[in-house]
Amino acid sequence: MDSGGDASAMVFPGMGPVPFAEAARFLLVNPVARRMTAEASEVLGYPLIDRWREADGDYSEYAQVAFLVGCLALAEWAREEHGVDARVCAGPSFGGKAAAVHTGALPFADGVLMTARWARFLEDFSAGEHGHVVTQSFARVPAGELARITAELADRGAWHEVSCEVDEDFHMLSLGRDELDWLGKRIRAAGGLPLYTMYPPMHVSLFGPLRGRIESEVLGGLRFADPALPLIADQDGRAVDTGEEVRTMLADGFERPVRWPRVVAALRRHGVGTLYVCGHDALFGRVPVTRRNFTVVPADPRTALRPRRRGPAPSR
Repeated sequence: MDSGGDASAMVFPGMGPVPFAEAARFLLVNPVARRMTAEASEVLGYPLIDRWREADGDYSEYAQVAFLVGCLALAEWAREEHGVDARVCAGPSFGGKAAAVHTGALPFADGVLMTARWARFLEDFSAGEHGHVVTQSFARVPAGELARITAELADRGAWHEVSCEVDEDFHMLSLGRDELDWLGKRIRAAGGLPLYTMYPPMHVSLFGPLRGRIESEVLGGLRFADPALPLIADQDGRAVDTGEEVRTMLADGFERPVRWPRVVAALRRHGVGTLYVCGHDALFGRVPVTRRNFTVVPADPRTALRPRRRGPAPSR
């Protein structure tokens, strides 16, 4: 690890499949998480944990709100446990919602309602005209080989877009379901490793109409304050300093890909040497581009539920 400086940053990870038992236990046991869960249930008008337990799929409305609540509670736990005084904040993909609330750009209740309504709109839209589109993640495929794969997809007349650059050899590609078998074989032939297939997809230009609806019917009714500390936009690493810029950053996430290496570079420019990754994370805090540049301190449900200890426990 080559530390970029002595400052720390709060990072809220993108959302992936979350083990219900562990995450729900944290929400029910940790005092801050328990209070936030009760507040979220009151705002939504239903018992969050019960709805999440009964829901199907990894990205239901209830799973998304529970993930948001868990991330925010874990940030509070990290502040108490490690004395974190972050200089900057980042939230790739879904994590942008938690980052907006954590930095004070949105009140907690508004963040909960935004997340729930966002999830409903996304589910309805994805089930319609673009219900065949999924996002496939894969590792061990360098950028040059990825370019050859996407060129072959173009030759096949198959629509596709890169939705996320996680590392130099780790990407997410959105395309039609009928191309998944071909893509999996092509990735393996290149020595790569196909990983998770995500539905609904995100970060694709096809979602322009959905972005318009969200901006009009969800974000348009919210007042965004200036964040209390700079946010780093996950699309290009730019600093986000005003409430309107936060609104735009969130809306951009529908159509623009995540470029995590650019976020890493921006955090380095801010003098960050330690990342506190607040939430269940199997991706952004674990890839080499992150581990090479920072000391990574996980603040996840499993860590927070261990017997109390003092001082950071960096993972490399």
